[in-house]
Formats: sequence, structure tokens, C-alpha cells
Amino acid sequence: MLKLLSRWALAGVLAYPSMAAAETVGSVDTAFKLIGRNHQVVVEAFDDPKVKGVACYVSRARTGGLKGTFGLAEDTADASVACRQVGEIAFSGPLKEQEEVFSQSASILFKKVRIVRMVDPKRNTLVYLVYSDKLIDGSPQNNVTAVPVPAALPIPLR
Repeated sequence: MLKLLSRWALAGVLAYPSMAAAETVGSVDTAFKLIGRNHQVVVEAFDDPKVKGVACYVSRARTGGLKGTFGLAEDTADASVACRQVGEIAFSGPLKEQEEVFSQSASILFKKVRIVRMVDPKRNTLVYLVYSDKLIDGSPQNNVTAVPVPAALPIPLR
């Protein structure tokens, strides 16, 4: 049984080798909870794993209270993303036209906040979309940002 679980864990890691990990920049409390942590809006940052010089900042709601403190609450679908050029842009290789670059759990089961990078070759621009999905019923709430790439540096596509 342990071998089987180890294989599944390894398969999960290998399936998402290019996923970015977020660092918490800060947070603000939005509602006081007498027991457990307060409701918050958290701001996290991550670097695009395949595009050097691009960083994204994600703000999202985090549910507090006892359920939130113990990781049992379901966060709302509210999220926003802003991606910016923070250095010289370089590509680690050809990009897919659309690829998930960030994913984080928003509940104990089946709900995630996801960020997808899309390439707009006509405008030589990277477009980042944040949304929340759920196994049964996702949310149409979303936010988009774009990073123009200098015209002298065409975006390599697969």
C-alpha cells in the first residue's frame, strides 16, 4: 500500500513540474472572528516558471473561523491577478498556447484557484487568467492581466 501511495505522489509531482509556488507578500483582515483566525484577503507572489522576468501577484479571499483555521473551510471564488515584467524577459523553451502555471487549494476537497497563461502571438503578449473551479460547480468569477513582450523578442510557441 505504501509503495502504491509513493508512486501516486511521484506521479503527481512529475505531472506538474512547471507549476509555480507562491510566496505570501501580506494579508489584511476583512472580518473579525472570535474563535479562530479572521477572514482575510491574502496577497501572494510567484514567478512564471517558464518566463524569466515575469512575476504575478494574486490576491484571494481566505476564510477564517474554526473551519478556516483547521483547513476545513471553503474559500470564496474571489481572486485577482496582476502580472508584471520585473526583469529582462527570457523563455526557458517554447510555450504552449495555453498552460496552467499556478494552482492552489481553496477547500479541503475539489476546489482550486488556478492561473492559466495564454499566448497572444498577434500582439506578442502573455495573458494570465485567474479563476476558481470546483469538481461539480465552478465559478464564472475571473480576472485577467497581460504582459506585453518586446517586439524584438518573439514568443516561442510549441
